[in-house]
Amino acid sequence: MSKVRDSIVAGLVLLAGRGRRKPRKDALRTVPKLDPNPGAETWAILLFFFAALCAVAFIVVYAIDSLPRHTQLLGLSLGLCLLSIAAALIITAHKLIVTEELVEPYSPEEHPNEQELIAQVVEESGDRLTRKRLFKLGIAAAGGTLGLAAITPALSFGPFLETRYFLGTPWRKGRRLVDDKGKPYKATDIEADNFYTAFPERIPDQDKEELGAALVLVRLPVDSLRLPPELKGYDAGGIVAYSKICTHAGCAISLYRAPLFQPDEPRPALVCPCHYSTFNPADGGSVMFGPAGRKLPMLPLSVDAKGFLRAKGNFDGEVGPSWWGSRIWKPNP
Repeated sequence: MSKVRDSIVAGLVLLAGRGRRKPRKDALRTVPKLDPNPGAETWAILLFFFAALCAVAFIVVYAIDSLPRHTQLLGLSLGLCLLSIAAALIITAHKLIVTEELVEPYSPEEHPNEQELIAQVVEESGDRLTRKRLFKLGIAAAGGTLGLAAITPALSFGPFLETRYFLGTPWRKGRRLVDDKGKPYKATDIEADNFYTAFPERIPDQDKEELGAALVLVRLPVDSLRLPPELKGYDAGGIVAYSKICTHAGCAISLYRAPLFQPDEPRPALVCPCHYSTFNPADGGSVMFGPAGRKLPMLPLSVDAKGFLRAKGNFDGEVGPSWWGSRIWKPNP
């Protein structure tokens, strides 16, 4: 019971405003009067500000994901923040707040005298604090930065103002399609019933990890294409290209269903093996099955005079998993 009372009284003291009514000078003290403890108060203030610094460090480390041992640094900064706040509160409760243990029945009814007594207890319990403003500032800094650190990971759910990462792609008009070794694809290299992965020519290896870089290429019979009017001309003699990133959860499209006995078997399809979202390459990448909520973005293709496959522009839709603005803007090269 004493520990619970200590915690409640400590919280009330920290929240008490400067303008609270002062106890009557002629009233008898309810809480024993003890001397200030500047050393303990200094330690508590320093711990609160150190906690704020650790919370800021968590936000910085979270933003810079290229740091070595990134996960360990996140855990270390957040753990030190919480430990510092806990240590500061323990010092406050045991060294700075006047406490006593009273055992008596508590009346269920409210009385003005009892309310006055509680106010007097709050005021007198904080007598040992000599730097209340600095103490409150430390608490506000620690609590505020910890709150910011807690909501920072929510930014990973999707962009709010900065949408360039989701809308920008390395594809440009005229850029050739190459394999993972950098060898350009010719239209004659793309065979029916096979699945190919392509990238933009002349981009650094690390940029191949961008959402909008990787493509899947398949060849379909021209008479089997059912592209909507807005996608007419996106194929190159039956060769179609789509983003390799599934629009459900951002996994890689890595399976191609090529029926052996048409038309008895299901139609050709691009498949994400993680959650089995299935897309139709013949009609612009529409969803045939699975949890994906929108079609695969399609890249317009052309064949140059030497037979190489080139992009005619950017994707017809946003790349990657859905986010709040995915149906508002179109990709930018």
